[in-house]
Amino acid sequence: WDGGDCVVGDYPDCHVDYPRLINDGICHNRLFHSNGQTYEGYNTEECGWDGGDCVEFNDKYPACAVDMPQYVGNGVCYGSFILDTGQLLDGYNSEECGWDGGDCVIDDYPDCHVDNTGFIGDGICHNTVFLAGGLILEGYNTEECGWDGGDCAEFNEKYPACTVDMPQALENGVCEGSIHLVNGLILDGYNTEECGWDGGDC
Repeated sequence: WDGGDCVVGDYPDCHVDYPRLINDGICHNRLFHSNGQTYEGYNTEECGWDGGDCVEFNDKYPACAVDMPQYVGNGVCYGSFILDTGQLLDGYNSEECGWDGGDCVIDDYPDCHVDNTGFIGDGICHNTVFLAGGLILEGYNTEECGWDGGDCAEFNEKYPACTVDMPQALENGVCEGSIHLVNGLILDGYNTEECGWDGGDC
């Protein structure tokens, strides 16, 4: 074990790559290095549940198997996110993880479980949100989310059969039959009767 340098004093059967992270006050499950390597084994019985750092987390969320438990309940809603190394981390905004430790709970819409709560009631009608890295967020224009916190109420009343991904593209003064996103996705259905011929733009 690296001539004894990697032996964790109180946990002789704990063989992790970075022993100094054991009992450092942060619950570690999996580490992602900038070179793309992944290091595991911290939140295990052999390592004393990360030297005790993960005991409270494990007790509170026994079925929450996220890679980075320190993000649960840290005050920021994480549903899914992509690291600089390209790894997709998800599962935080789930019932098993207490909806990201309560960070993704919206007081006015307790049954609304979207991955970025900041889009609810921001003045723009969202149906599907497309983020950098190819991440797609859905579920905003739903009854559970109050029709995007009320932002889509007028759109839904005006175009009840229009199911486009980006309602905000209607009535924007530009005729868009199809929208080509930078990630290669093509969104269509705007210049249709159901959508009022792109809200009158076409």
